[in-house]
Amino acid sequence: MKKYIEDNRERFFEELFSLLRIPSISARKEHKADMVLCAERLAELLMEAGADEAYASPSKGNPVVYGCKMVDPSLKTVLVYGHYDVQPPEPLEKWHSDPFEPEIHDGAIWGRGANDDKGQLFMHIKAFEFLVRSDQLKHNVKFMFEGEEEIGSPNLPDWIREHKDILGADVCLVSDTTMISDKVPSINCGMRGLAYLEVKVTGPNKDLHSGHYGGAVANPITVLCEMIATLIDKDGRVTVPGFYDKVVELSAEDRAMLARAPFDLEEYKSFLDVKELRGEKGYTPLERTGIRPCLDVCGIWGGYTGEGAKTVLPSEAHAKISMRLVPNQLSSEITELFAKHFLSIAPDYVKVEVTPCEGGDGFLIPITSDAYKAASRAMGEVYGVEPVPSRGGGSIAVLAEVQKILGIDPLLMGFGLERDTIHSPNESYLLSQFYAGMESIVLFYRYY
Repeated sequence: MKKYIEDNRERFFEELFSLLRIPSISARKEHKADMVLCAERLAELLMEAGADEAYASPSKGNPVVYGCKMVDPSLKTVLVYGHYDVQPPEPLEKWHSDPFEPEIHDGAIWGRGANDDKGQLFMHIKAFEFLVRSDQLKHNVKFMFEGEEEIGSPNLPDWIREHKDILGADVCLVSDTTMISDKVPSINCGMRGLAYLEVKVTGPNKDLHSGHYGGAVANPITVLCEMIATLIDKDGRVTVPGFYDKVVELSAEDRAMLARAPFDLEEYKSFLDVKELRGEKGYTPLERTGIRPCLDVCGIWGGYTGEGAKTVLPSEAHAKISMRLVPNQLSSEITELFAKHFLSIAPDYVKVEVTPCEGGDGFLIPITSDAYKAASRAMGEVYGVEPVPSRGGGSIAVLAEVQKILGIDPLLMGFGLERDTIHSPNESYLLSQFYAGMESIVLFYRYY
C-alpha cells in the first residue's frame, strides 16, 4: 500500500479536494444543492475505485450514498459507514485560509472536512481501490455514506430500515473518531450518546428600556443564567432527578484497563491554555470524557450584542444545552427528565419552553470480537505499538441504530487527533495519519 500511495499521491489529493471544496453544510437549507453534488461525487469515486454499483439514494433528507462490491456471498461482508456533511465554518475570521479551498502545508491537509469526515471516509475508498486493483480483496464490501450526521442523522434510521435487504453485513467499519495520539494508537470500544435541547426563557412581552424598567421586571438573561447554574452541583454532578439512575459503574478492572491510555495532565492543560480542570468528583479527566455522562451549555444568547451600547432589558433569552450520555441512558428518557426538571425550577416571573433538537443512544462493542482483533493487529503493525481500547467522548448517534436494526457491531478505527480541531476553525488532518489510516484499513481486511 505504501508504494500505491506514493505512486498515486497527487491523484488522491485532487480527488479528496474535489470533495472538500463542496460546502456540504447539512445545518443550512441553502446548501441543499451542495449536499446532492457531494453525494453524487462520492458515488463517482466509488465506481472509479471498483464498486459494482454506487449511487446517491434519496432519503427524507439528504441523499445516502450506497456502494457495493460483491466478491463471493460466502465471504464476510464489511459495511463501511461515513458522513459527507460538515459543520458550518464560522467564525470565518479565525481561519488562516478559506475553509472550502483546501491546502497542504506543515505536514497536514487544511480545510473544513479534512478530518471530519471526508478525509477519513476517503481513506476507505482508496484502501478499497488498492485491494480491488491488486486483486487482494477477499471480502464483500458495502458503503453507506450519509449527509446528516452533523445534525443528528434524523433520517438515516428510516433509510436503513427501508434498505435493510441490501445492507446485510458482518461488521460496520467506521473512521469518524480520534485516537489518543499518533504515538499511542487506540480503538474506541464505545461512544457516548447525546440529548440536545434548546431552552427559551421569556419575561416581558417586548424589549424594555432598562432605565424605565430595570430593577422592577425580571431580566430573562439573568433568570436563565440562574437556572442553568443549578444544573450542576459543587461536585460536578448533574442535578436533574433520575439522570444517573441507569448509569452503570465500571468495575475496578475495567477502569484499570482504560487507564492504560497515557495521559499527561500538565500537557493537557497547556494545550487548552487553562490553569485547572473541572469535572465530576472521583473521576479522572479521561473517565469524565469517556465513561461518565455530563451536561454542557453549547450556546447562550439574548438582548443586544451588537457594537456600542443599547440600554435594553430583553424580552427573551435562549440557550442550547447538550448532555452526553453513557450506555443504558436513553436519549429520549433523559430529554424528558431534563424538560420536566427545567420547567419545574422556572420562577413565576418568566415563561420557559424546552425544545428537543437531536439525540441518540450510546453503545459498547466487545474487544474480544474477530473484527476488533483484526483492527488491533493491523494498527499495531502500522504504528509499532498495540492499540489501547478506549471510550469515545463524542457521539455518532446513528451507530446505535445500526446496531439495533442490522444486528451488527460498529468497529471504530478512527485516525483523527485532538490537534485536528474538528468543528472549529483551521480544521486539519496530518498527512502521516492519512497515510497510516489507509495502510491500517488494508491490513484490517487481510486479518479479518
